[in-house]
Amino acid sequence: MSSHAQEIEQAQRFEFGKNWARFLRLINNERLAHAQEALSAMLGTKSLHGKSFLDVGSGSGLSSLSAARLGARRIHSFDFDPQSVACTRELKRRYFPDFADWTIEEGSVLDPAYLAALGQFDIVYSWGVLHHTGQMWKALEALPPLVATDGLLFVAIYNDQGRTSRHWRAVKKFYIKGWLSKAIVLSVFVPYFFARGVAVDLLKLRNPMARYGEYAKHRGMSVVRDWIDWLGGYPFEVAKPEEIFELYQKRGFTLLKLKTCGGGLGNNEFIFVNRASPHAL
Repeated sequence: MSSHAQEIEQAQRFEFGKNWARFLRLINNERLAHAQEALSAMLGTKSLHGKSFLDVGSGSGLSSLSAARLGARRIHSFDFDPQSVACTRELKRRYFPDFADWTIEEGSVLDPAYLAALGQFDIVYSWGVLHHTGQMWKALEALPPLVATDGLLFVAIYNDQGRTSRHWRAVKKFYIKGWLSKAIVLSVFVPYFFARGVAVDLLKLRNPMARYGEYAKHRGMSVVRDWIDWLGGYPFEVAKPEEIFELYQKRGFTLLKLKTCGGGLGNNEFIFVNRASPHAL
């Protein structure tokens, strides 16, 4: 039994891969285009031609696929969750079956021996993953050696909201205890999320249903799958933006771009460049 399976059996981890496997049914060209545009916009380039791309925690596989569509010459995708690995492989099979230099495998960012064998990459990418490892700071500290000189490090980490973050951690921990706790959390929060969205839209004189069609424009994702990912997403850790900045500054990285979630729920996104090259792409 793998350590991942053990953690699931012991109610220590949410099954992210199972959630993403269901999301695969929703994949279409429009979602792919939005995911590609989101990655391109954050990186500030329309092409990754000639670049190597490491996807740390590939999840649904959308980001790796976006890198392939942007012309990356070499991609390495790995995830701790075997079902997430299967999702990424399925997207490659559907859209880039002949991409020979795209490796997809099971691995852990907390495994030094595994990381040491990977080498270095022009872009090291980990969006919304490391705060679910159970050892977020160890995971964050493991990334710098993987970034080539003048390469980019792109990480997204949940924002620290103090008491609110502690509340959500308790909800998530309760969710994964079993089918009954899962049913309770879903029955309380899914109607709440839906009603809150309707109320906000009505106050702003917008069509309440439009937000669900528009949500796919945000990284190509599904609002329902993201709700479930949020409610069940345990382990769960958070960080203040300045903590991430200071961590990588001490390791010779310069902040190139920062996109915050406005102090609320969600991810703060960071792009650092190794050894302060302003022309990494």
